[in-house]
Amino acid sequence: MERVTFHTLGCKVNQYETESMIELFKNKGYIIVDKEDFADIYIINTCTVTNMSDRKSRQFIRKAKKINPNCLVAVVGCYAQVSPEEVEKIEDVDIIIGTNNRNMIVELCEDFKKNGKRINKVISSNQLKTFEKININSVESKTRAYLKVQDGCNQYCSYCIIPYARGPVRSRNYLEIENEVKKLAENGFKEIILTGIHIASYGKDLGNINLKNLIYNLSFIDGIKRIRLSSIEPNIIDKEFMDIAYNTNKLCDHFHLSLQSGSDSVLRRMNRKYSTSEYYEKVELIREYFPNAGITTDIIVGFPGETDDEFEQTLEFVKKVKFSKIHVFKFSPRKGTKAFSMENQIPSEIKEKRSKTLIDLSEKLMNEFYEKLLNHKSDVLFESKYNNEDFIYEGYTTNYVRVIKKSDFDLIGQIKNVTLKEVSLDKIIAI
Repeated sequence: MERVTFHTLGCKVNQYETESMIELFKNKGYIIVDKEDFADIYIINTCTVTNMSDRKSRQFIRKAKKINPNCLVAVVGCYAQVSPEEVEKIEDVDIIIGTNNRNMIVELCEDFKKNGKRINKVISSNQLKTFEKININSVESKTRAYLKVQDGCNQYCSYCIIPYARGPVRSRNYLEIENEVKKLAENGFKEIILTGIHIASYGKDLGNINLKNLIYNLSFIDGIKRIRLSSIEPNIIDKEFMDIAYNTNKLCDHFHLSLQSGSDSVLRRMNRKYSTSEYYEKVELIREYFPNAGITTDIIVGFPGETDDEFEQTLEFVKKVKFSKIHVFKFSPRKGTKAFSMENQIPSEIKEKRSKTLIDLSEKLMNEFYEKLLNHKSDVLFESKYNNEDFIYEGYTTNYVRVIKKSDFDLIGQIKNVTLKEVSLDKIIAI
């Protein structure tokens, strides 16, 4: 049987979609091999968040043909959706699929093998009206699993290309979600991570359910011990949400609240839907319920027109919030977005300097957060051996702190209550 390999760029949603496509090929008897191995079919699941993402996508497309000149190359995902004409210009590409029709990937590959004619299945993102059914029934890990519950975004932040790549909000039917979670629980999974492009919008197109209801309903499924959220918008946080989060006893006290800037004037130019004072109110509300909550975020430095004073405002706000971790991004102008043509684009050397400053601050705050947790008990879901060493295992607390522990017994897949004793770089050693 033919060999298939995948190369995935970008977010957890892309990774989920790759896993689902892997399962489709496995069900048809194909052999899945590592991305560096010789294969007959190469699937490149692309990202288009930055110019670098586009470049990496093109590089791997060309690399595939160098490994096997006679292979089939299928390009799927956000880059293919936003820039299909660019992908079409690459002679090595045989199949082009955007952010829809991935559930047809095996059939399309087999059609190309028969007919030898290039296939382009990209449709306009405006035509994406319903959530594409694409499931995962088996995952290699048996500890936690990503679960895609939503696609698309209606926010149209001035810097972001994703609404054009993913289309409008489409939510997954609740019964489909429930059935997949039950299967995951039956297969031994203890934690699920709800993911999507904008999961705070879950249910807005359905009308009879929202993210709060979804969390509440899933908390009753036997076998699932933890429910974790991927990135959410701060506006969804209110007392009702936090009551549900707390009373389920299953929602993890880790909240990745997207910020993007700590300056109100920059937030307005970004077309974000909140102010820093509103954001801070949400953080304080979370900490009323979960005093040791992990609060993580994304911040863009070097947004068009960002002054030294506006960047200083961001630094001061970050110190005020005391994030447990910050993902720092240098602004990358994306053609087709409003920010692409904004005046006062920031030079790359200033972006680099601001990025380093913010990363250094993030590391300092993370260390302070970890130090605060020492000598306290915490439940850890152990996922794997640490650096493949025998008798040392690693996993995560509910508030998303990486922990390692020595044990004479296999801890993988178990939740253990441990004492956090010592900070070691980006993790805590437990006993």
